[in-house]
Amino acid sequence: MDTTRRTFLAGSGSALVLGFTLPLLSRRAMAQGNTPFAPSAWLRLTPDHRITIVCGSAEMGQGVLTAIPMMVAEELDADWRTVQVEQAPVDQAYANPAFGMQATGGSSTVRGHWQVVRQAGAAARAMLVAAAAETWKTTPDQCRTENSEVIHADGRRLRYGDLVEAARRQTPPEKPPLKNPKEFRLLGQPLKRLDTPAKVNGTARYGIDVQVPGMLVAVMARAPLPGVKVAKFDDSAARAVKGVQKVIAIPSGVAVLASGYWAAKKGRDALQIDWDFGDKAGLSSAKISATLHEAAARGTGAVAKTGGTPDTAQASRTLDATYEAPYLAHACMEPMNCTASVTADAVEIWAGTQSQGPLQGILGQIASVQPGKVKVNTMMLGGGFGRRFAPDFVIDATLLSKIAGAPVKLIYSREDDMAAGFYRPASVTTFRGGLDAQGKAVLLRSNVASPSIMGGSGFMKIPESGVDHFAVEGIADHPYDIAHEHIGYVRREPGPQVWFWRSVGHSQNSFFMESFIDELAHAAGKDPFEFRRGMLGKSPRHLKVLEVAAQKAGWGGALPAGMHRGIAVVSSFGSYVAEVAEVSVAADGTPKVHRVVAAVDCGLMVNPAIIRRQIEGSIAFGLSAALYGRISYADGRVEQGNFHNYPVLRMTEMPAVEVHLVESSEAPGGIGEPGTPPIAPAVANAIFAATGKRLRAMPFDTAALKRT
Repeated sequence: MDTTRRTFLAGSGSALVLGFTLPLLSRRAMAQGNTPFAPSAWLRLTPDHRITIVCGSAEMGQGVLTAIPMMVAEELDADWRTVQVEQAPVDQAYANPAFGMQATGGSSTVRGHWQVVRQAGAAARAMLVAAAAETWKTTPDQCRTENSEVIHADGRRLRYGDLVEAARRQTPPEKPPLKNPKEFRLLGQPLKRLDTPAKVNGTARYGIDVQVPGMLVAVMARAPLPGVKVAKFDDSAARAVKGVQKVIAIPSGVAVLASGYWAAKKGRDALQIDWDFGDKAGLSSAKISATLHEAAARGTGAVAKTGGTPDTAQASRTLDATYEAPYLAHACMEPMNCTASVTADAVEIWAGTQSQGPLQGILGQIASVQPGKVKVNTMMLGGGFGRRFAPDFVIDATLLSKIAGAPVKLIYSREDDMAAGFYRPASVTTFRGGLDAQGKAVLLRSNVASPSIMGGSGFMKIPESGVDHFAVEGIADHPYDIAHEHIGYVRREPGPQVWFWRSVGHSQNSFFMESFIDELAHAAGKDPFEFRRGMLGKSPRHLKVLEVAAQKAGWGGALPAGMHRGIAVVSSFGSYVAEVAEVSVAADGTPKVHRVVAAVDCGLMVNPAIIRRQIEGSIAFGLSAALYGRISYADGRVEQGNFHNYPVLRMTEMPAVEVHLVESSEAPGGIGEPGTPPIAPAVANAIFAATGKRLRAMPFDTAALKRT
């Protein structure tokens, strides 16, 4: 659909959400003799008593296909047994208010849509009540709703499905009242996910499942680093592979198109390509590390935060430390893929993407068509973690289809994506902390050196301050009461493309910050929990989760021989999480995480079962990074390819996880990412308690823990 300013305001503005309808869906329903009541972009009701709720966000395991329906259904007073969910088309009506565009990321779906979709449900309920009152020739104040029924004060009842025709005639209310959270019947309940049956029975469709008549399959030899170009290539051996039909060079590399994936892969592997590395020749992890260390040590960058008088503050004792984290891949289980079909005046794609809205404009430019002529079919995502927010695989598929004159399914194998993909930035950060005579932290100086996601994303700009806030989050926004501090940022771009990775800057910076806070606690001769507790007087939500995690973990209590505890507390994406890890270290230096206790304050909860699962998954994700994650370079190329040399946590390594949810009346926070940042420092701090050795780099150097 073409989007106008009026359509956008109607679809994304609070009470005005009712101004947008779905004519395509309405026509389909009418053709079936089941004319719907579709008061907004978010829902429609049919005379057969079915309620369809439309979700504009992408489902990648985080539960949005259940969360959005729960929020709408709560205010609608719907019978949950009659609710079904449908993936939205691409339209600005479904823009995430947190972004201003239809996209999924930053743990923002629930908190971004909290008001908008609830108001859609509340307005629809008001219209159904008005319809029932009109039918009964009474007033709306004589009616109430429950389980998809309007109930009169005298006991008469009408089901929503019986009111569809009358409800369509009602005027949408301008400001429908929302429920007090104390009235919630669905929100806060651990309802079963709506997408589980399809995932279990195999009917859920992922991008990799798409088949289009006449489709060719493409596999690419992609440039190993940004700026690296094809000097020359020989495709004669590739064209000789049975099934190969075309070889096409595009700006990002050389693609082989064939009748199937295996033929395309064999053809791609047969290509002879000479790459012009330019100034990227000889790039290595050692050079990257040296560049970042030099920048962090010099510390002459932009100022992210300053307070007090850090240049003249007096401390009885100072402590210096340098921390480092490598580039990381997303390593999604489903390979990157997109199927594109470009015709003379239109584009249609099928992809698991986190950025449907921006793709309309991008692909319209690629194919030289109006954005409204770009149809994006959002498929299930087999893992996203930020990677599928990037448009590269969708752009390349569209470009190849345009050139080939046929539908094209482009597939990056995991090796392809890992070798020439988008990475979490490498980072080196220095700290200087100061303690007064009583052991209280009074000084914090930190310099962060890393590439910039904002500067390298292509759709964002670094502010005039020169600070990429993704690069310093988790440090510049720490919760501790420290009188004198200075946080600096130095941008360095060693070469690899950097991108959003689950929990973004918090993923490495919280490890740095919470580990250094532990170092200060040790230097002060104080218990790590009590040390943090004493600095959180101005941060009550941090303090609460810290105390709950410690209490539930039995902090200070006895543990089996050889086991030790570490603790960390982090706020990110509007939520607060503290984690306690119980860890042992074998004689060969191998750590074993036995148990993790997490306390979570994510504000008002939509579905506590989904919250618990997200925290569990986040912990596994973060442990993989802490113990194993590393993308390294030698001679300009990535050394990792798949899970054999980019390992992730195995089932036998997964600790027992307890998740304790803290009741809160605050607005909802995110939950897909906040469980990841605290786990690495909690484990590292436990390892220090066990061995007396401080780990200041990820992945953890277990060889350094070996007992002789």
